[in-house]
Amino acid sequence: MSRVLEYVSHESAAPESGHKQPDGAHDDELLDAYSRAVIGAAERVSPSVANIETRHRVRGQEAGGSGSGFIFTPDGFILTNSHVVHGASRIDVTLPDSQRYRADLVGDDPDTDLAVVRIAAPNVVPVALGDSQQIRTGQLVIAIGNPFGFQCTVTSGVVSALGRSLRSRSGRLIDSVIQTDAALNPGNSGGPLVNSRGEVVGVNTAVILPAQGLCFAIAIDTARYVAARLIREGRIRRSYLGVAGQNVPLSRRTARLLGRETASGVLVMSIEPNSPAERAGVHERDVVVGFDGRSISDIDELHRALTEALIGQPTSLSVLRPSGRVELSIVPEESPSSRV
Repeated sequence: MSRVLEYVSHESAAPESGHKQPDGAHDDELLDAYSRAVIGAAERVSPSVANIETRHRVRGQEAGGSGSGFIFTPDGFILTNSHVVHGASRIDVTLPDSQRYRADLVGDDPDTDLAVVRIAAPNVVPVALGDSQQIRTGQLVIAIGNPFGFQCTVTSGVVSALGRSLRSRSGRLIDSVIQTDAALNPGNSGGPLVNSRGEVVGVNTAVILPAQGLCFAIAIDTARYVAARLIREGRIRRSYLGVAGQNVPLSRRTARLLGRETASGVLVMSIEPNSPAERAGVHERDVVVGFDGRSISDIDELHRALTEALIGQPTSLSVLRPSGRVELSIVPEESPSSRV
């Protein structure tokens, strides 16, 4: 993702004993504990962090790019961002020991901005994957990557917020994103976000420019699921309908008739030829308010409902027309973006 979505105070209590510590001694102890946590995590994870360089063909010219990634299996699979490697004609990986390897793209998923590449390298050191459900707002996190080519750069901060949503280049929302103030820069994309135990809890993906301290990482639970699917199938399959739409408000009366609190739906702006929507009889200016038995209030809800399980399955689609509500039967197809 080109827009890379980019710190504490304490009170020291007086010692309980009658012994007064020298001024600043308590601060030094806390600083040492903080330093030890960052140093330990960095030492455990840095040997697994890769510098990824890519070549792309752009309008007949060859262009270069770079990013980060990390080894997560003993047989050389590397997790990174889709926007780092998507469409690359060549991928090269340099490890911290300065060994350079040609990498093969195993699969990438622009909808979650995740990708897996593989190198044939001996004695690689995989990271330990953590549990993003266990992290808490305010806890220490460490980001490791290769900003501007400076290999294995370490920054630290805290988890600023959990459960954020981030829009990928494909237009879909990535859910359960971690917000952190650990500094990220171009080249950090795809690197690990690590807790104090050296476990990877996120994949650094974006910063908001020109804001400071607004950095985002895809939760490792999402990355673990996507990576497993990419290794097994090379892609993530999703269904699609073949419509382009925009969110529109509904009148209060219409919302009441639908029994809905959220007074909005998705206005169909265009329909792809020979698509599931065209075959189902969807019209331009229809307003989608339901799909697969659930209410639809906006584009993002419709995207979330378009799962792999619905591919080839007759599914209900509720639309509003001037004549009233119409129930259609539609058979979603596999999204063209996920086809091999």
